[in-house]
Amino acid sequence: MKLGLQLGYWGATPPAGVGELVVAAEEAGFDAVFTAEAWGSDAFTPLAWWGRETSRLRLGTSIVQMSGRTPTSIAMHALTLDHLSNGRVILGMGVSGPQVVEGWYGQPFSRPLARTREVVSIIRQVLAREAPVTNPGPHFPLPYTGPGSVGLGKPLKPIVHPLRADLPIWLGAEGPRNVAQTAEIADGWIPIFYTPGSAAMYSEWLDEGFARPGARRTRADFEIAATAHLHVSADDAETAMVVEALKPMVALYMGGMGAKDQNFHKSVFERMGYADLAARVQDLYLTGRKDEAAACIPDELVDELHIIGSPARVREKAAQWAETGVTTLLVSARTPAEVHRVAEVLA
Repeated sequence: MKLGLQLGYWGATPPAGVGELVVAAEEAGFDAVFTAEAWGSDAFTPLAWWGRETSRLRLGTSIVQMSGRTPTSIAMHALTLDHLSNGRVILGMGVSGPQVVEGWYGQPFSRPLARTREVVSIIRQVLAREAPVTNPGPHFPLPYTGPGSVGLGKPLKPIVHPLRADLPIWLGAEGPRNVAQTAEIADGWIPIFYTPGSAAMYSEWLDEGFARPGARRTRADFEIAATAHLHVSADDAETAMVVEALKPMVALYMGGMGAKDQNFHKSVFERMGYADLAARVQDLYLTGRKDEAAACIPDELVDELHIIGSPARVREKAAQWAETGVTTLLVSARTPAEVHRVAEVLA
C-alpha cells in the first residue's frame, strides 16, 4: 500500500508551508500528492505550482468537479500538466452534489451516472487522439447543435499530442450504482469514509462492475485510494484529544453536507449502520446546533474511520486497510516532521 499526501482545498486564505510538505513527501518516499476543489481554490493550479518542485511524486486531483468544466476542458488541463510533469498525473473526478452543481456552477445535476460516463468517454477520446472528438450526447453533445447553436461546430482533435493515452482516471463514488460503474469504466476509485469494516459491502459493488462486458480493469490492476486521518500518538491522552478534534468534521459530512433530503455522505453512514445517529446529527446540524451534533459522534466511529494511536496501533490498522484492497492511503499532515514520522512508522 502506497502513501499519498492529501493537500485538500483551501480555506479562507492559501495555506502556508505547503511547498515544504510536498518536498518532505517526496523525500519520505510518498507515492503521490493530491489536491481538491470545492467552491474556492481549484485542483489543477496547486498541482502545477507545487508539483514543479518534485521529480517523482505522482500528481493527483481528488477530486475535480466535473460540472465545473466541459469534458474537453478537463482533458486539456490533464494533458497539459501531464506533459509538464513528464507523465505523473492522476485525473481524479467526481460529480459533487446538487447544491454545488446547480448553485455554484449553474449546471443541472440530474442523471449523474450517465453524465459521468459521457465525461470519461470524451476525455479518453481526447487522450487517444485517434480521430476528431464527437459525442452524441445527450449531456455533452459534440459538436453542439442545440438551442443557440449557429451550426458551425466542427469535430476537432487536440493540437497537442497527449503524452499518455492511458493517463489514469480515478472516480469518486459513494452509492452502489456509482461504485459499480467506476469499476467498469475507470482505472481507480477514490472512496470517502472507506473502512475495513465496510470493505465487504463495497467489494460486492466493485465486483459487479468488474464483471460487466468491456470492463476496463480487473481487481488485480484497479487502484483504490482511501482517505484517512493518520496520527501517530505519544500516549492515550493524545489519541483521545485527536479523536475529539475530528468529531466536528465527521458531523459536518454526516449532517451538514448536502440538502436534508439528498446528502450522499449521510447515505454512506446509513449504509454503514449509523442511520439513527445520522438522522439525529443532521437534525442538530441543520438547526444550527453544530456543537451538539459533534458531541453525538461516538469515539468508536472516529476510530473506525481513521488511523490514530501508538506506532504499533497505526501499523496494525494500516495493515487492515491494505488487506481489504486499498492500494493508496491518502493522509494529511501539518508539518514536514509529521510527513516523515508517518513514513517512518509505516516503513
